[in-house]
Amino acid sequence: MTKPRVVIVGAGFAGYHAAKTLSRLAKGRAEIVVLNATDYFLYLPLLPEVAAGVVEPTRISVPLAGTLPGVRVVVGEADHVDLQNRWVGFTQPEGDHNRLAYDRLVLAVGSVNKLLPIPGVTEYAHGFRSLPEALFLHDHVVRQIELAEQAEDPDEQRARATFVVVGAGYTGTEVAAHGQLFTDALTRHRTRLKIRPRWMLLDVAPRALPELNERMSKTAHRVLDRRGVDVRMGTSVAEATADGVKLTDGDYVPTCTLVWCVGVRPDPFVSHLGLRTEKGRLVTDEFLNVPGFPEVYACGDAAAVPDVTRPGEICTMTAQHAQRQGKLAARNIAASYGMGRRRTYKHHDLGWVVDLGGKDAAANPLQVPLAGLPAKAVTRGYHLLAMPGNRARVGADWLLDAALTRPAVQLGLVPANTVPLESSSPEIPVHATR
Repeated sequence: MTKPRVVIVGAGFAGYHAAKTLSRLAKGRAEIVVLNATDYFLYLPLLPEVAAGVVEPTRISVPLAGTLPGVRVVVGEADHVDLQNRWVGFTQPEGDHNRLAYDRLVLAVGSVNKLLPIPGVTEYAHGFRSLPEALFLHDHVVRQIELAEQAEDPDEQRARATFVVVGAGYTGTEVAAHGQLFTDALTRHRTRLKIRPRWMLLDVAPRALPELNERMSKTAHRVLDRRGVDVRMGTSVAEATADGVKLTDGDYVPTCTLVWCVGVRPDPFVSHLGLRTEKGRLVTDEFLNVPGFPEVYACGDAAAVPDVTRPGEICTMTAQHAQRQGKLAARNIAASYGMGRRRTYKHHDLGWVVDLGGKDAAANPLQVPLAGLPAKAVTRGYHLLAMPGNRARVGADWLLDAALTRPAVQLGLVPANTVPLESSSPEIPVHATR
């Protein structure tokens, strides 16, 4: 008798944990296939630490092979789903096209950089959603400090040593906080550079971390102010050029660096499936099923899952929701084969952690507000528990960073033109798809 095949598209927080949970439940009675553009799970919350040189990039790239026992990994980018005949079409890394038949399908394709119709942004801004983007930003920041040191013109020096981050949410706040510490450390070894690097954090919201509680926001503002980060709330970019950015408050800031952290949008792949969407996300029922197709499940950032804790709303696009939805999708698939009973998705936030670099962090585990070293301990403990692998290596990097001088060289592995902001697959450098 042929085993049923479950195809999981995407290996982010939702897809990875769906595969891991289903593998444990199936115990070899089903063929589980993960189709993903890369052969690793990326632990996104530590990307700012990769950009700042605290953590090595391989530490947050957990290999799929070996950490998902009994799961077949297929590297490729999904480009078509035939819902009637039950198969997924995909493009392999070297351009060949193939397809996978399925009995059950989990769509967990995640999200990409959110774009806004602002002149010049797609040409001159750089996103921060993938490993290539983080590696590029690290090299770019080091390069700008080196070029600023060599520049004879004071105006050029200031422009190269000015870094503008748009979006004061979770990611943007961490990028600016880590970035100021990183560039301060760089300039200590460059005595010819007489000016201090300047980081700016912009957002149209009235405060940093607007999606989190106000006490965490105040902690972040206090740390950023102490470090000298120029935080401008109620302000964004009106236009970006090759030489700088014009702000909505009328100021013009000469800079060579514009980091785009305004949020995410569902992967555009879901808009081509012919299924009902809400805010660009696939509509599901409370069991994570796609209406009209009981064999198809959707979870994570690309799924509009009803939030039963807030009637009438859908779950927000967070790693907490994605991870738990992935696990539930696996359990409900098992239930569809008679193993247990299916359940509705319900999850209350357990709190948030924001690493601000150095000894600073903000956290509210179980709604208990923390700052400073206690928050730092909780933040790092949470990340180690949440990571599905490489925990010892990440911990070792943290210890080395605390004890030794941080190495800062540009390797030039990811040129700017290989990670365009508008890419729907930023985890794949453009040259790799040719």
